[in-house]
Amino acid sequence: MIAEAKKLQFRSTSKGKITDKIAKIIFMSATILSASFIFVIAGIVLVRGVIPFTTDNLGVGRVSLFSFLTGDIWLIGETFASNLYSIGFIIISTLFITLLSLAISFPVGVLTALFIAKIAPKPLAKVLRTVIETLASIPSIVFGLFGAGVILKLVYDFSALIGYQSKGGNSILSVVIVLALMTIPTITTISEVAIRSVDKSIEQGSLALGASKTQTNFKVILSSAKSGIFTAAILGIGRSLGEATAVSLVAGGRRAGISFDLLDTTSTLTTIMLEGLKETTGIDYDIRFSVGLVLMVVILLTNLLLNSIKRRVGVVNVKE
Repeated sequence: MIAEAKKLQFRSTSKGKITDKIAKIIFMSATILSASFIFVIAGIVLVRGVIPFTTDNLGVGRVSLFSFLTGDIWLIGETFASNLYSIGFIIISTLFITLLSLAISFPVGVLTALFIAKIAPKPLAKVLRTVIETLASIPSIVFGLFGAGVILKLVYDFSALIGYQSKGGNSILSVVIVLALMTIPTITTISEVAIRSVDKSIEQGSLALGASKTQTNFKVILSSAKSGIFTAAILGIGRSLGEATAVSLVAGGRRAGISFDLLDTTSTLTTIMLEGLKETTGIDYDIRFSVGLVLMVVILLTNLLLNSIKRRVGVVNVKE
């Protein structure tokens, strides 16, 4: 009996090891497949994106990489027989708009998450959580249509009220509002998870020491959850940098010169890529891939910077 039991145990162990190996192979294959997409996409964008800088297309000459990255004029006119493409001012505008939208969406999203997680009654919190999740799932084109139909009119009326001639409401302010509306659900959802993950004993300890509920929420809970909240900010910035459709409907398509005037028109890297992409050919088509390549680098550098700051935030948490 003992010998038979050992045989059965050996067979069971062997089958378990085989199953583990098969599962490991499946998981590894899925991971490699998922990770390979970024290299495929980056490779295609890279190959097409370097063409304008290495090929004299249509006899207009190659695009100067330095001028492309630092200039302040994007091709203006009806003809595409030009190599006048510069996105230096667009890079700055994109970062400026992203920071402004984050300045609105981040505090609103975090405070909303705190209310849902710690203050609102459970029935209300459940309803609000559903509303936020619904907002997060709305397609960007819907936000764009809302921006074009409502926000543009509000901005135009506001500019007229202060005596400013706005171009139909198309402006930096309109873009910032649309992006803020789009990123609030993302920031709220992730921040709420981070806040609810804070150990109950920390909250109870703060209350036991005489701190009020409000003091505990702001000085203890938010401080303990700040690493997760920072992650929410990173994802919010990522969505702002990558949004194209909604932004293109309210930006106004600025093609020359940087402007920090909130009621002036603007452009972002994504809108330049999107506008006229299917109608263009030759260098004007390939240059969109060049802009995409720059956008990928901007997102990469931004993520590296933010993750570096996030790690420092985590170190502060440990010390505290």
